[in-house]
Amino acid sequence: IVEPGGLSLDAAETLALRDYLNNGGFLLLDDFWGDAQWDNAEDVLREVLPGRRFVELPLTHPLYHCVFEIQAKGQIPNYRLGMQSEFDPEHRTWELPDATVVHHRAILDDHGRIMVAITYNSDVGDAWEYADDPQYDEKFAQTALRIATNYVVYSMTH
Repeated sequence: IVEPGGLSLDAAETLALRDYLNNGGFLLLDDFWGDAQWDNAEDVLREVLPGRRFVELPLTHPLYHCVFEIQAKGQIPNYRLGMQSEFDPEHRTWELPDATVVHHRAILDDHGRIMVAITYNSDVGDAWEYADDPQYDEKFAQTALRIATNYVVYSMTH
């Protein structure tokens, strides 16, 4: 789900997503920034999976080691900021003032498997989309493609 900061689900959608996740499904949320957007996405997912909470994923989690060794949760800027990063004297990679710290959070099932993964205060999807654009900073594209590969392999093997 892209930009889940504005996410809303009706009763049927909530039930369908709950069933999907409880039957082994995997969901990734990406490209939302700041406290207000987080609060909205968290509220919606609490309705989908009552009783479960997001946890911050430690870098020791298998997600970060299943294909590529990921040593840091680097912030991935949107396309516009990714193009400007080398020209921006502050090297700003965040969209909102309260979004300077990137988080990788998850909702886990009873066995510790990720059901819902999020990249919060980051825009991994833009880096996937523009990875081959010579104007987009390659360091962001490489980081995003590595985490994407790990997400896919993790979700298919755990």
